[in-house]
Amino acid sequence: MNTQWTAQARRTAVAVAVAVGLTVGAVGCSGGDGEDGKAKSSATNSTGTGSDPSPQEGTAKTLAEIKGQDGLILKITSAARDAGGFVTVSGELKNDGAEDIRVPVRASGDETEVVKHGASLGGATLVDSAGKKRYYVLRDTEGRPLTTTNMPKIKPGASIPVFMQFPSPPASTTEVSFQLPTFASATISISG
Repeated sequence: MNTQWTAQARRTAVAVAVAVGLTVGAVGCSGGDGEDGKAKSSATNSTGTGSDPSPQEGTAKTLAEIKGQDGLILKITSAARDAGGFVTVSGELKNDGAEDIRVPVRASGDETEVVKHGASLGGATLVDSAGKKRYYVLRDTEGRPLTTTNMPKIKPGASIPVFMQFPSPPASTTEVSFQLPTFASATISISG
């Protein structure tokens, strides 16, 4: 069970995905949670330091802490541009509840090509309100989302590292709204 890709595997998969011409459609940008309202709890943006650093990016800065269903909390610690034309969002999922929990199936999104590859964070999007565009998680040539997949049950108080990769918005876009089904949305800053 592999919860992370190596940096080389991610870059290779992104290069392949970009090469096949993934496109991003323009959409109207609404500020809702995009789902049935269950995750309308809260999102906090913070520039203070968080707890332990993310093993993926080595940073303790928290860009956003987003509440989901059943005590899940997504802490976003990095949203960095890469010269390859993509943005990697990294962080951790924590179980703040009292029982073991799995990431909700709805977090995979509803695209058939993504869902057929199992549980993931493939339903995540970045919304550029100024540019009126929504950026979906990148996929490889077989339709697998470039995100953490095959996530185990998370024990109470435990966390797992996660990542998601998106096409990069224009360099002039420094803030986007991060959205993930069953979680509240939050504004995050893109570095690089």
